[in-house]
Amino acid sequence: MKQLTLLFFSIGTICQAQISNLNDHAVCFYYNWYGSTLIDGNNYHWAHPVMPENDKDTTKKFYPGNGDIGANFYPTNGEYSSADPAIIEKHMQEIASAGIGIIAVTWLGEDDYTFKSVSPLLDAAARHGIKVCFQIEPKVRKTVFSTCDAVRFIIDKFGNHPAFYKNKTTNRAMFFVYDSYVIPAKDWAVVLSDTGKQSIRKSKYDCDMIGLWCWKEDSLFFEQSGFDGFYTYFASRGFTFGSTPENWPSLQTWADDHHLIFIPSVGPGYNDERIRPWNTRNNKDRESGKYYDRMFESAIKSNVKWIGITSFNEWHEGTQIEPATKHSINQFQFLDYGELNENYYLTRTNYWLQQWEKSKKH
Repeated sequence: MKQLTLLFFSIGTICQAQISNLNDHAVCFYYNWYGSTLIDGNNYHWAHPVMPENDKDTTKKFYPGNGDIGANFYPTNGEYSSADPAIIEKHMQEIASAGIGIIAVTWLGEDDYTFKSVSPLLDAAARHGIKVCFQIEPKVRKTVFSTCDAVRFIIDKFGNHPAFYKNKTTNRAMFFVYDSYVIPAKDWAVVLSDTGKQSIRKSKYDCDMIGLWCWKEDSLFFEQSGFDGFYTYFASRGFTFGSTPENWPSLQTWADDHHLIFIPSVGPGYNDERIRPWNTRNNKDRESGKYYDRMFESAIKSNVKWIGITSFNEWHEGTQIEPATKHSINQFQFLDYGELNENYYLTRTNYWLQQWEKSKKH
């Protein structure tokens, strides 16, 4: 009994030390859409079609999973289910080891198979001191009203959970809205401006709504829409104006001048060649970690107040910092992290978040 008590004390001490080192302005995008036949009845997302380039593209290729997945890297954890409690616990441990304080979980709706993973995710996140917010995906973001319905549902269902993210200053939740620009700014203003006819402002559902900034001209969108801030998401440097680090200093200044939150996204590389073979122009080699280093260095030099990390486990686009392993099938050799340790990107994330904090003190 004495040994057991000491063991629990030791684990508790480690957890508390780890929690105190989590950065509460670092947000990592987390995908809970993976499935296994055993747990979910389907190997969702590991099995994946090749995406057509346009309406004239008749490509029908399909990766069936079971070793042949729709990604260029292969996970050390295998083709897991995002609803597997053991995987969730391991992921939260890995995220905490990286010093990341917030994860933005993909939201596909309460009627989607991914929904069952949300409560276990929140519980595991709480055990590791991680806070959880959500990225609302296009499936849900069809109109401004369906988006706000999702916000209301999430806050009502999970808003009192200890892991649910709330801004310490404003006590408001945070939501990322992917491809927010698809809907006109005037429509967003109906629900996001103080004077909007169906505004969520000054209500129980008032929150920090973060839209996606792609092009230089998006400044007008954010002036008129009522969003509280913007993020850049993409890990492919130069893919958009927003994902080009050379533009981050001016974007941070613009955000400060307009009292908005700016969250630029850093990433370790980009490769979606298996599912988008026509998109190789946007591939970004990891360069044995140097690409990730340059992204972080650019963010720190831009004096940003937030950093997004794309991603923990978007395997389709090769932006993951989750451990990858050597694997091959049907004469196809999956990429891995080369001579780097499989946990390298977790460790390196922790390093750069510490450097970021040090830079604020000078």
